[in-house]
Order: sequence, then C-alpha cells, then structure tokens
Amino acid sequence: MKYYLEITLLPNPDINLLTLWSKVFQQIHLGLVEMQDNQKRVPIGVSFPEYIIGEKYSVLGGKLRLFAQEETTLARLDAPKWLSRLSDYVHCTGIRSVPEKLNGYAIFQREQPKISKERLARRYASRHGIDYDSALLRYSEMAHKLIPTPFIRLKSLSSDNTFCLWIRKIAVTEPSSNTFSSYGLSATSTVPEF
Repeated sequence: MKYYLEITLLPNPDINLLTLWSKVFQQIHLGLVEMQDNQKRVPIGVSFPEYIIGEKYSVLGGKLRLFAQEETTLARLDAPKWLSRLSDYVHCTGIRSVPEKLNGYAIFQREQPKISKERLARRYASRHGIDYDSALLRYSEMAHKLIPTPFIRLKSLSSDNTFCLWIRKIAVTEPSSNTFSSYGLSATSTVPEF
C-alpha cells in the first residue's frame, strides 16, 4: 500500500463518538461497495491508527485511514464526496504517500463473536422456524461474557437490521497485499502502521 488518506472524527457535543463512527463507516462502506470487482473484492483497506488493545476492552480511537496501492484508486473512491453530509463532524485529508519509515503492519479483520445469547437466539429461531422469545429461553442460563473487541454499529441496507461490525487488529511484521472486503477489512491483507 503506497497511498492513504486520513479521516479524523471531530469531537462534538451534539453527537457521541460511537454514533459518529456508525455514520462515517456506513458512508465509507457504501463507497467501497461501489469499488467492488466481480468477486466482491475491494482494492482499498482501512486502518484505525488510534486503535488500543486492552484486557477488558479495546477502542477504535477517532481516526480512520484508507489505503490503496495507486493514488488513482483513492481518487476514484472520492471519500470527501461520501462524507459531505458529515462535513461538520469529520476532517478528511488529501491523498498522501505512505511514509518510508513504518512501525510495522497490521491486519484489521472482522470478528464475529458467538457468545451473545441474543445473537444465538435469533439464529436458532430463524433456523428452526420458532419465535425469538422461545429461542431466547434456550439460552437464558448462558453466562454473559465481555467482548474486548471494539465494534461499529451499522445498519444493513438489504435487511434493514442493525448489527455490530466487530473489528480485530493483529500486528504482523511482513506485508501481504491482497484485496479487502466492502468494509475495507481482510483476514490476510495488511496495511502499514505509522
């Protein structure tokens, strides 16, 4: 990845950071969907440079970077256009070259924890044709576990359901360049850290 642009979520008393992440990332996702090829691969990856990993919880921070191999790829995405209705809440830099000196590489991947009894109940209900409340009783004794991975709450435009996009960071030493999902995430592709 040779080029990037950075989006900073600006502190604002009118809107909290989690809500702002939802709105910003929804727009970026829509832009990345437009960039998909026939195999639903995207040439743009995302990183969260202020991501902090903790024992009990982690946070995304307030910055998002979009990376591409070619400057024209980021220009074609036109992130400022996708974020135009949020211009009071975000600052988007121009396209820049990735610095020569790096701190390493990271993989930002989607994580789908299977420990939420509500999620398990919804899945069980749909698979077995029963109502949600009956399915939830099946998991009522399940202990609640904390998930330390940070997430962004998004709304599916196809099903109109709200869901959590859990984002896990893995630090790696060697770059691997492949492609990304329509969320800019990948299980194997790296983005530079600096």
